[in-house]
Amino acid sequence: MNVAGITNKTLEQTLAIPHYVDDALPILLDLESPGIMPEFFGDKFPAIRKDSMKLYSSLTIATAVLLMDWVTKRWVESSLIYGQQIVVTDFFNLVLAYNAGAAFSFLSDASGWQRWFLSAIALFASIFIVFLLHKYSTNKLFCVALSLVLGGALGNLWDRIMLGHVVDFLDFHLSAYHWPAFNIADTSIFIGACLLILDSIKTSQSSSAQEK
Repeated sequence: MNVAGITNKTLEQTLAIPHYVDDALPILLDLESPGIMPEFFGDKFPAIRKDSMKLYSSLTIATAVLLMDWVTKRWVESSLIYGQQIVVTDFFNLVLAYNAGAAFSFLSDASGWQRWFLSAIALFASIFIVFLLHKYSTNKLFCVALSLVLGGALGNLWDRIMLGHVVDFLDFHLSAYHWPAFNIADTSIFIGACLLILDSIKTSQSSSAQEK
């Protein structure tokens, strides 16, 4: 049939255009960019809305860790004096210790420059983590892990800037051997690192399964 120069084939191609647009939209708008597809198109792509983790959710987790770390450190400082030890169990004590260095007291004996050096590293790392949280918002486990690391990093960063040292108070030991004292921020960073390893393993397994 040919009506006003429009053939059946032309009409079919025209009607098929919306389907091509639907297929192309996710590619053109980059599904990994948070806040674009779900906000703009509403429920048109419900799977994206369900699987993504908003940046404010990640920052909420980090803020909760930061506040918990700050409150517990201030409580310990108000309850104990430096070097004091309170026995809680046969393997756990509450103490008040200061660490002017990094993990395991690395650089703690330096002349003071390490305060700003380690603070700068923590600051740049925190900014980079926020960037990663924004970029990979579709990976919930990855974002939760980074949120925990971010909260811990900011907790210790606050101590270094405001006090010149990090407050530690959790002392686990086996007989006479004591693990270096740590805090809530360190615990959060450790848990976040473990979750990152788990996420990496799951991603590798998923990639291997797809290749097969």
